[in-house]
Amino acid sequence: MEEAKYMQAIEANPSIIKMIPHPTEEMKLFALKKEGLVLEYIDSPTKEMEELAIDSNPRAIKFVSDPTEEMMIKAVNKGWNTLEYIKNPTEKVLELAVNQAGWAIQYAKNPSIEMQLLAVRKNYDAIKYIKEPDERVQEAAVKISYDALRYIHSPSLQIEMMAIKENEAAISFITSLDKQKMLAFLKVNILVVKYIINQITKEELEGVLKEVLSNEEVEEKYVRDFLNCSTIDKYCSRQHMDKMLLIYQYGSKTAKKIAVDEKLKRR
Repeated sequence: MEEAKYMQAIEANPSIIKMIPHPTEEMKLFALKKEGLVLEYIDSPTKEMEELAIDSNPRAIKFVSDPTEEMMIKAVNKGWNTLEYIKNPTEKVLELAVNQAGWAIQYAKNPSIEMQLLAVRKNYDAIKYIKEPDERVQEAAVKISYDALRYIHSPSLQIEMMAIKENEAAISFITSLDKQKMLAFLKVNILVVKYIINQITKEELEGVLKEVLSNEEVEEKYVRDFLNCSTIDKYCSRQHMDKMLLIYQYGSKTAKKIAVDEKLKRR
């Protein structure tokens, strides 16, 4: 009769199992089926109990002293963030979690380059959980979104250039910004000029434009962005600089062809 009362109590509140002196195996299994986290209160649980606990609540794996890989996989399959409760996940388990969400990399102690790449390709901002990401990992993240630059503590100039080329707004994430960098950024994305127009001279801007526009390999986007940039329009009116004349005098055949096409489009 007393056992029936205990079962009723467990039905209402599984954690009551911790208050029951010498609970039977049936009581333990019943409690675990209701709520896996009560595994914490069960001494010397059997593998069956541990598996039942994980089935009920994957976070219960944190109370399994020596989980099998199968248990880990079961827990992670129910949610990548259960990786937080697994002390020593195997590479297979880690990969399974990262494949669900790149952010799972935060629970990996020393992730391989391949695992880091997998994480940022899944979620580019997962790079914020990688202490010293390899440059290949930085590159992969920035290629997906320039916004990844905000999470990289010491990016190389190459990585900064990639982010700037992707979007000129990336300049707001660059802390050590000197004149040399400004001019380098202008060469890959002329639109960055709207952020630094008051920090460069007319001669410096013209120097960059002459170098880039004279190249036969100049990108079409660069030429069109230059011609359509309102910041440069205002600057030109103050500095008496003529965009089309500059291209005519210094631009390559490619640049001139693109410029003529752009001018015709405006008619």
